[in-house]
Amino acid sequence: MAILLFLAVCLVLMLGYPVALTLAGVALMFAAIGTLTGTFDSSLLGVLPNRLYGVINNPILMAVPLFVFMGVVLEKSKIAEQLLTSMAELFGRFRGGLIFSVFFVGMLLAASTGIVGATVVTMGLMSLPTLLKRGFDPAFSAGAICATGTLGQIIPPSIALVLLGDVLSNAYQQAQLQMGIFSPKSVSVGDLFAGALVPGLLLLTMYCLYTLILIKRKPEQFPAVVDHRRLDWEFALQTLGALVPPLLLIFLVLGSILFGIATPTEAASVGAFGALVIALIKRQMNVKQLKEVMISTTKITSMVFLILIGASIFSLVFRGLGGEVLIHELFNNMPGGLIGATLLVMVVIFLLGFILDFIEITFVVVPLVAPILLTMGLDPIWLGIMIAVNLQTSFLTPPFGFALFYLRGVSKELITSGQIYKGVIPFVVIQLLLMLILSIWPELITWLPSQIYG
Repeated sequence: MAILLFLAVCLVLMLGYPVALTLAGVALMFAAIGTLTGTFDSSLLGVLPNRLYGVINNPILMAVPLFVFMGVVLEKSKIAEQLLTSMAELFGRFRGGLIFSVFFVGMLLAASTGIVGATVVTMGLMSLPTLLKRGFDPAFSAGAICATGTLGQIIPPSIALVLLGDVLSNAYQQAQLQMGIFSPKSVSVGDLFAGALVPGLLLLTMYCLYTLILIKRKPEQFPAVVDHRRLDWEFALQTLGALVPPLLLIFLVLGSILFGIATPTEAASVGAFGALVIALIKRQMNVKQLKEVMISTTKITSMVFLILIGASIFSLVFRGLGGEVLIHELFNNMPGGLIGATLLVMVVIFLLGFILDFIEITFVVVPLVAPILLTMGLDPIWLGIMIAVNLQTSFLTPPFGFALFYLRGVSKELITSGQIYKGVIPFVVIQLLLMLILSIWPELITWLPSQIYG
């Protein structure tokens, strides 16, 4: 019954029904069938109100609407657009400099918004027409924008890492209790933020190195922008004015979390207020835009929490049907032990990334598999970052990657689907290479959190 429940949910999702309602509806149907056939104890549903209250009352999850608000303000106020213009004028005089500007601004935008779709759409609208007009290769341009957009999965402060941090904290405590440790340690959102810094910067460096190799081999596809401005004081002040505010905001948010000055929720409130102040100073925010920002934030936050409620119902019914025991037995009998079980989980999450967003996977799949993997001895911070990188790769992989659909949606007139698919493949290979590197040297993830938090 547990296997049938999981397959039924995947099937209904592929038919196009809303994720949150699918998770809850199909689970309750299987609970009714299980009650009638004697395979499910209906009294388990009695704990559902307490579980849902715990979800809504979770202080860490209060950071989600605040981070979303910060990202939407930075997007609507055109701060990223001004930054891209300044960076393009600064680096565009060098061959391929426009692409490096896209990487840099995309990284800042990804760190600010933490939402893959918002970053890809914004960068696609801002930079793709300019890149094509300047004579850059269409396939590479599309691949670079999609790859940069997915950096929002691992560049902190990422909403994906906030949600993963909460889920992994519960899973880690559950795993330690199963091992007989009755004063369990915890893993925090700050741990994941610190663990993601080195892999995120390493991935961006690998993107830049790949681009430099292409510039060396095919210089004609990476022209320099000829009509550049002179480097005078006016230009320097304009560049600093575009660059310093978002960098300062990210430093305040991320630094306050990493150094223990503020909780993620407190830091998110600082980020939301700071983004609003920056937008007002730049005169890029009025009452109408503020209303749009608040409506957009409410919609995204409502979606996250509705999915979380549906996932809680699914998880409860799945466990009641014996799904957790089934996963335990599968992992314990897996050839290769911990390595085999981890590889299986990564492959499953990668494939599910084609049909589910990171929110559903975080709330549905991770709570089922993480406690077992952590019981087997896996490091929780390493597992969290590997899941984030894995999902980032999945969202970029043809033909079902979400990032590809986002870019295609805003560039139908400019580029074909085939060019997008061709352009992202090298970046997918780079991300798979990063996962291999992180598997061989897990210290790239665990070193910084151990230095900061001991």
